Amino acid sequence: MNKWKKIKAITMDVDGVMTDGCLVAFDSHEMVRIFNAKDSFAIRVALMRGFRVGVFSGGDTEGVRNRFLTCGMDPDDIHLGCRGKIKDFRSFCTKYGLEPSEVLYIGDDVPDVPVLKAAGIGAVPADAARDAVKAADYVCEAPGGKGCVREVIEGVLREQGKWYFDEGEYEKIF
Repeated sequence: MNKWKKIKAITMDVDGVMTDGCLVAFDSHEMVRIFNAKDSFAIRVALMRGFRVGVFSGGDTEGVRNRFLTCGMDPDDIHLGCRGKIKDFRSFCTKYGLEPSEVLYIGDDVPDVPVLKAAGIGAVPADAARDAVKAADYVCEAPGGKGCVREVIEGVLREQGKWYFDEGEYEKIF
């Protein structure tokens, strides 16, 4: 896709995108999510290649925050407890001097629709909600939590000639 060559930042929702959307609830009120390591690795590669990566999620737990911190994300780019994702998306773009057309967003449900429409590329997992699919430019082959983030990031980086692995560079950063 030609639009993929213009992308400078990758942003996403968490539940239903980085995870399969299932939550395990404990009596302690803690919610547990399962993340795909391949998705997380792709975030690291994107960061190594100079892309900004942002997260906008309605959920807000230290476990989620820590997952993205271990991927090397800037803590200021992890937006949890969002109730208006488009506002946070626009702030992210302004902060980094990006046009929305230069930012890809991956979302899976109704609260993601405004951002999917505003982003240069709106992508959804294969199992996204109907309204999100209608708003998307790209529907992944992989479902949420099963490699859809990797699919999209790898696609962008390959299109730009930036999908490669340097073990020495990786070791220095992570």
